[in-house]
Amino acid sequence: MAEIRDIKYVAREFSDYRQELIEFAKNYFPDAYNDFSPTSPGMMFIEMAAYVGDILSFYQDTQLQETFLQYAKEPGNLYTMAYMMGYKPKVTNVAEVELQVSQNIGADPTTNKPNWDQALVVSENAVVTANSSGRTNFFIENKIDFSFSSSYDPTDIVISEIQGGVPSQFTLTKKAKALSGTVKTLTQTFTTAEKFNTITIEEPNIIGILEITDNSSGKNKTWYEVPFLGQDTIFVEQTNYGADADKVPNSIQLQKVPKRFVTRFNSQGHLQIQFGAGTAGTADTVFTPDPTNVGMGTDQGITTIDKAYDPSNYLYTQTYGLAPANTTLTIQYLVGGGVEANVPANTLTGFSATVTAKVDNTFENTLAFNNNQPATGGKDGDTVEEIRQNSLRSFAEQKRTITLQDYTVRALSLNPKFGTVAKVFVTQDELNSTKSTTDSIIDSNPLALSMYVLAYNNEKKLVTATSTLKNNLRTYMSYYMPLTDALNIKDAFVVNIGVNFDILVRPNYNSRDVLLACNNALQDHFNISKWNINQPINISTIYSLLDQVTGVQTVSKVEIINKQGGNYSQYAYDIKGATRNNIVYPSYDTMIFELKYPNQDIKGRTTSL
Repeated sequence: MAEIRDIKYVAREFSDYRQELIEFAKNYFPDAYNDFSPTSPGMMFIEMAAYVGDILSFYQDTQLQETFLQYAKEPGNLYTMAYMMGYKPKVTNVAEVELQVSQNIGADPTTNKPNWDQALVVSENAVVTANSSGRTNFFIENKIDFSFSSSYDPTDIVISEIQGGVPSQFTLTKKAKALSGTVKTLTQTFTTAEKFNTITIEEPNIIGILEITDNSSGKNKTWYEVPFLGQDTIFVEQTNYGADADKVPNSIQLQKVPKRFVTRFNSQGHLQIQFGAGTAGTADTVFTPDPTNVGMGTDQGITTIDKAYDPSNYLYTQTYGLAPANTTLTIQYLVGGGVEANVPANTLTGFSATVTAKVDNTFENTLAFNNNQPATGGKDGDTVEEIRQNSLRSFAEQKRTITLQDYTVRALSLNPKFGTVAKVFVTQDELNSTKSTTDSIIDSNPLALSMYVLAYNNEKKLVTATSTLKNNLRTYMSYYMPLTDALNIKDAFVVNIGVNFDILVRPNYNSRDVLLACNNALQDHFNISKWNINQPINISTIYSLLDQVTGVQTVSKVEIINKQGGNYSQYAYDIKGATRNNIVYPSYDTMIFELKYPNQDIKGRTTSL
């Protein structure tokens, strides 16, 4: 019977292996070998075995370490785990800059007001070039329409020329966000369909895909990028022709896209594009599971009734999108970024874009671009540690709408071209009416959340959201909500207020200057951008704010009054009845306080002892 050996598993390094092998030989082979001097042949074999064990231990530890995001060091493994966590690493970081775009426009001879028929429209994907060394290109994704103005996209109007005492020309100015990048084009021909076909663009500093189109004869030539191939719908915009088009230029819709692809970067910084597994000719809207193929079991009689099905894998359709076949794809992508893209101010003046006018293009040659501030944000791609930390953050976020804060942030992130959501307040209503007429995803559900929203008008004053804006928000939120959640979208109330105050001015200070400083401090305090729905007014804070103004000796009175009717909100509010311990509380009905006209709704006086 073989002797049972006492083997220890604590050795991890060369010296440990060497010592354990020596002890093993002394214990179990004392008569066969006892020369353990450094130059003996036996020690050569022992040390060679220890060397092999040390190498194997190293690779074992390394491979285990590389499976954990917190400890992985190999870029290839980090990139793979980053995509698994939902984070897309960056191989370059673009520079951003705010451009000032201007044009001249003539005056309407009958009204002496701007002739909007001469307003220009700069198409999407305009390229602006810096006149500094390197001639870095910047890219403007959205179109610039001088005839459209909103609180988030205002058109400033200044009289630039006067003839005969009346305006003859105006200067229109808009601001546009530009990103550093150069548009490049690549064509790729596909013959037979191949499942999950992947191509690689081997070029450094790729920002991302701009557009992919094919040469098919049908209407739908565009291929759409999605986060993962199992996602078959995307958001698309359509021009809003309704009565609120001046406030909400586009409506948002969910569109099913069989032609889709995903992108990912590898550790060399090259961009990989992967397409789907479907083939052309099969309808992508047919859902095939039915009682004949769900839960019917197998030939061996094993039931599948309680099996967990994955719908994206089980549907016998083009769930993962089409695979391109017998076509040529034209791929437009952006390249740029880096530190060199941080160009100085007043250098982005050259441009290349398609420019049209509503009716009259007389002033097309007056179009001008400039950056008053330098471009910032350009740097190299993510480091190993940045990929690690961003991946952990992305996994925690997951674009979920679970908490009330998730709903608020998601609603505020609606793109302004689909309407401006200015204020959001989400709560679970205790009372729900079965006769509710509010715009909602699922209304009159006692378990639903209620989202109260307000919008801005062109003067950045609070107004109720239009029906198009709420429809856009409803479509947008439904995409991120769990299936079991319900959301009612409602209008919040606006209560307009005014502020009256009395102060005592210190000796040797000009009363007018002190009052002006107090007014400026209150205007900043009541700036509507800083106020939320259901936020109370702390009068003690106003006392403290005015006390800190230079020249104020004593604040003798602060009074909050209600402004109602006319140009103000139609809703009256009992300010005195809602005040407790110097705090003006909001009503039970969801509302917000707004100082609508700061220049006239703040009234201060100087008093004496």
